[in-house]
Amino acid sequence: MSTPGAPSADAVVIGAGHNGLVAANLLADAGWDVLVLEATEAPGGAVRSAQVTAPGYLSDLYSSFYPLGYASPVLRRLGLDRYGLTWTHAPDVLAHLFPDGRAAVVNRDLDVTAASLEAFAPGDGDRWRQAYAAWCEVAEPMLGLVTSPFPPVRGGLALLRRLRVSGALRLARRLVVPVRKLGDEIFAGEGGRALLAGCALHTDLSPEEAGSGVYGWLLAMLAQQVGWPVPVGGAQKITDALVARLVERGGRIDYGARVDRVLTARGRAMGVRTAGGAVWRARRAVLADVPAPALYLDLVGPAALPPRLVEDLAHFRWDGSTLKVDWALSAPVPWRNRAIAGAGTVHLGADLNGLTTYSAALARGELPRDPFLLVGQMSVADPSHSPPGTESLWSYTHLPFRRDWRTEELAAHITRMEEVLEEAATGFRSLIVGRHVAGPGELEAGDPSLVGGAIGGGTAAAYQQLFLRPIPGLGRADTPVDRLFLASASAHPGGGVHGAPGANAARAALARDRALTGGLYAGAIGAAHRAVYR
Repeated sequence: MSTPGAPSADAVVIGAGHNGLVAANLLADAGWDVLVLEATEAPGGAVRSAQVTAPGYLSDLYSSFYPLGYASPVLRRLGLDRYGLTWTHAPDVLAHLFPDGRAAVVNRDLDVTAASLEAFAPGDGDRWRQAYAAWCEVAEPMLGLVTSPFPPVRGGLALLRRLRVSGALRLARRLVVPVRKLGDEIFAGEGGRALLAGCALHTDLSPEEAGSGVYGWLLAMLAQQVGWPVPVGGAQKITDALVARLVERGGRIDYGARVDRVLTARGRAMGVRTAGGAVWRARRAVLADVPAPALYLDLVGPAALPPRLVEDLAHFRWDGSTLKVDWALSAPVPWRNRAIAGAGTVHLGADLNGLTTYSAALARGELPRDPFLLVGQMSVADPSHSPPGTESLWSYTHLPFRRDWRTEELAAHITRMEEVLEEAATGFRSLIVGRHVAGPGELEAGDPSLVGGAIGGGTAAAYQQLFLRPIPGLGRADTPVDRLFLASASAHPGGGVHGAPGANAARAALARDRALTGGLYAGAIGAAHRAVYR
């Protein structure tokens, strides 16, 4: 489709989520003229903050603690500290509170963490030290591997040189082992096992599911290495820094501009059309920070795609829906176990077997009777979130994936969430001075990429990772439509605020465009797609 009279840009980026903004920044760094079209009236996607519970109480509306963002090579290279982003830490990183009142605590001081785990089983303190030492051997190349396009040749070679063949094979096993099995292999007591499993359940995987171990291991070891920091002044500061950096380089963002079609001609992306009928030409590339089903089925359309790809999308699996509640409290949370008062994040409501029961209910499509809660004490981590002597608290829990939740269902589940908190912190309810509920529908309304309240861009299950993400193919940002690139969490390496999908899409667009290699690159990618989707 030719649109010679339409306004144009070198690259049109669909969506101003953090991945879209990362991609736009990298293209602007390369001298491209970049336009970002955002469907809502604000940038940031799931990286935003606002006062929604009570005056003076700041809440992070979606994501909050950022170990991956803090450690990400992608975000580090952008130098966002020069645009106002600073980080702070809670006194303790993470605590897992057991139903019997005991707690396992991770502190950035290795000795403090080891002492907490030693209380659960003699020798577990040293076992944590050993696990952490093993992580430190591979942390740098591992993070490079995770945030690089697939196949991660450079990071893979770096790991192989460091670990040699036997070590690399053991690492490969760790990438697929279930977190229950991994915890049993490393620790003798419940404390370390629960810490790993609770971290794994930040995803939609159960403790028995293949691949859950690597998520638990990664988040737990990052907790020890860099903590789980928060931006001073809220998650919005990440978005503000990305926007300021982009604008400084001449990038533009149009808000309230919902793209409803990617315009194609002869198998090539030529531009986009917005819901208001405006057309923008893309001289070099279109990058889409939207979920894969939305890009392929809604914006491109099945008629312009290989039939096999459309068939595979029928098997795309979303991660679970999410229910998030923010509270304004008149005082700090009155935890019965004061050992968790200083933890930025608290895992609450289940031991390891309870996590399995909770996950099984989700797998059956049921609301868990005893919800597992991820709790964030924002004022503990950053006192600017609320007035002195108070607390800005949030909690979220996973639900089965659905888009048709009834108000009374969610209200009953919120009651259960508050019962879990009241049991762990007697008097919690009496401190509530404001509450804000974001069910799956509200999450999607605020960020259309959170389809049905799914926050990961698709399941973290092994069958939808690497070269299988979002569907069987290359595991890269390239799509079967030339000059169109997937830049969202639906692409490898998936969810989390680390910017890798956006960076990978920008790199792919730049490689496609290079005068000397563009033809070869496009030919190679096209041949690979034909082999997969014919």
